[in-house]
Amino acid sequence: MSFSKRVEDARKAFKRGDKQASALAHTDNAISTANEEHGGAGSQYLGEMVYGGLDGIITTFAVVSGVAGAQLGTPVILILGLANLLADGFSMATGAYLSTKSEHEYYRKEWEREAWEVEHFPDGERAELREVYVKRGYTEDEARQLVDIQSREPNRWVKAMMIDELGMMKDESNPLINGLVTFASFVIAGAVPLVVYLVGLAFPISPEMAFPISITSSGLALFALGATKVLVTKLNPIRSGLEMLIVGGLAACVAYIVGALLKGIGG
Repeated sequence: MSFSKRVEDARKAFKRGDKQASALAHTDNAISTANEEHGGAGSQYLGEMVYGGLDGIITTFAVVSGVAGAQLGTPVILILGLANLLADGFSMATGAYLSTKSEHEYYRKEWEREAWEVEHFPDGERAELREVYVKRGYTEDEARQLVDIQSREPNRWVKAMMIDELGMMKDESNPLINGLVTFASFVIAGAVPLVVYLVGLAFPISPEMAFPISITSSGLALFALGATKVLVTKLNPIRSGLEMLIVGGLAACVAYIVGALLKGIGG
């Protein structure tokens, strides 16, 4: 049995209130034979893929709706849609790269500080860690024992200070890959509302048909991405899909109304 399968069995047992099934998921054999899964190389970037895609499709769909509401025609939809898609995608990718890079640098700086303090002020560091454990509800004796165990090995000691004192976990993701994944997912998903207009360049499609097709394809993509979000959040896929469909729909409605109200301005 895999680690994730055992945890999933425990979740289902909890939802059903099935104590027997829960007990089976917590036997010594089930725990010892379960192999913890850390995922493949791409699993840690799943969040960036899903949320980047959702941002891409919502923003582009809003642009298409606004231009359609103003009845400015297919050329304007493509110009504004593609410009927004690439510019916002680049902006989000840069933000993801810089954010991840900054987090790595800050973690490394704090690790170096804690390592220096462990080396030069071990008694003070033990006192700090002991106080953390006492505040969590351990007795003084229990806290001392925990500190003694953690401080036997310097690297483990520093890691304990990072997690228990500072609440910092190391981010293993690559900043550059984070940025590229965000950009790719933003552009690919964000292109969905524009596909029918791009096809219309080769095969004539009337605006009266193109916009409903764009709405339908965007709605399906929003629901699918929202449902896919459960791979990160572990929530109900139908509910998650409907939530994203509603959010994207509201954004598009607002953009359409604004476009319709401002139609003809400056003409």
